[in-house]
Amino acid sequence: MTLTAPARTAPPPAPPGRAPGARRAWRKASPYAYITPFFTLFAAFGLFPLLYTAYVSLYRVELQTPGDMQWRGLGNYTALFGDEFFWTSLRNTFTIGVLSTVPQLAMALGLAHLLNHRLRGRTFFRTAMLLPYATSVAAATLVFSQLYGRDFGLVNYVLGAVGLDPVDWQTGTFASQVAVSTIVIWRWTGYNALIYLAGMQSIPHELYEAAEMDGASRLRQFFHVTLPGLRPTIVFTAVVSTIGATQLFGEPLLFEGSLSGGISHQYQTLGLYMYEQGWGFFHLGRAAAVAWVMFLLIVLLVGANALVARRRTRKEAGR
Repeated sequence: MTLTAPARTAPPPAPPGRAPGARRAWRKASPYAYITPFFTLFAAFGLFPLLYTAYVSLYRVELQTPGDMQWRGLGNYTALFGDEFFWTSLRNTFTIGVLSTVPQLAMALGLAHLLNHRLRGRTFFRTAMLLPYATSVAAATLVFSQLYGRDFGLVNYVLGAVGLDPVDWQTGTFASQVAVSTIVIWRWTGYNALIYLAGMQSIPHELYEAAEMDGASRLRQFFHVTLPGLRPTIVFTAVVSTIGATQLFGEPLLFEGSLSGGISHQYQTLGLYMYEQGWGFFHLGRAAAVAWVMFLLIVLLVGANALVARRRTRKEAGR
């Protein structure tokens, strides 16, 4: 008796359309094709302006004759660092950033903690938190400039009613910086509060129940459960607020309507200084240098923030 090998069946025919090799190539290339529009727009409107600004910062370029470019090398940067008003704007940017960011995030954290509890009309309050953020910068700044008026402002009227002397909010250095910081706080506190609220709602409720069973009060639960759970969210809001404070422009510009940020540049920020150099004095090359200094400053601040957060995380993980 002889055994015969079973007959091999032919493979099923390929479906009509693309060949197997073409389908395999498309499967590998399709992810890159899907993300190509984003990177194309990013290269056109993000990367190219950044690199071109660095290129322009090495030349003497005037707004009236943008085609006439004279090589200066690092001359714009050396002239920048030798300008006392640049250091004044840098110091003002730091001061206004601290005055606006720290109270803003602290108030946002407190408001989010209140809205996280069951309140009557909490949906209304959550929606109302976004109203200042949705308000135009120009409208908000013009209203606040009237409130901080020296002679007929409501703030000085209230100060006079309680027996205090009026404050010249637009001329005094610290007073004007406080006034500008107040506008920033008013506009962004509700936005950050909603971000914190979303982070609080993602914390497991079992952690609060366990802390309550251990006898922890509401205050201890906030410091030992809520804050550790919100640490990534707090780092995110701190980074975004730092970037926004470094690029602050609209509020100081419209507060008094001056490119110099007051009579003695008392509240001129880096963004306002850059605008003054480019569109006030027509020095596009120096304005480009200011833009790159701001970019490098933001990179350093964000990197330092991330380094501190990473070290803190490693320290807690090693306990």
